[in-house]
Amino acid sequence: MLRPAGSTDRERVTALLERAGLPLAGVPRDLARFTVAESSTDGVIGAIGLEVYGRAALLRSAVVAPGWQSAGIGRGLVSAVLREAERLGVTEIFLLTTTAGDYFPRFGFTRTDRREVPEPLLASEELRGACPASAVVMRRRLQGPD
Repeated sequence: MLRPAGSTDRERVTALLERAGLPLAGVPRDLARFTVAESSTDGVIGAIGLEVYGRAALLRSAVVAPGWQSAGIGRGLVSAVLREAERLGVTEIFLLTTTAGDYFPRFGFTRTDRREVPEPLLASEELRGACPASAVVMRRRLQGPD
């Protein structure tokens, strides 16, 4: 089941991110604009966040617990955050990755140069240094509101 994350999910989400080697810098304490996947047996098993900067956004902290990978959890999380971004009027969404450059193209993301990242996103902690300079930058354009 997918649902909006709450502050009570922070410990489990943080543990998933740490285990996956993903940065914690910039993850809001209340997990605002985060979505979690939850299992009735294992609790929170995945998470994804969205940082919105006007018409642009940063997809971040996409993680699925090891025992649940390849079960469609990641696909559900990414699809949910893309729908949310469109609902919010976002017209382009960016992400940084060191390990999933081959995963995100199935959702329409393409590699891009850091110089293509809009100025407001450069203020995010993830782009200011939480992710290494070697991280791949990817972008997807969205429909936005009609």
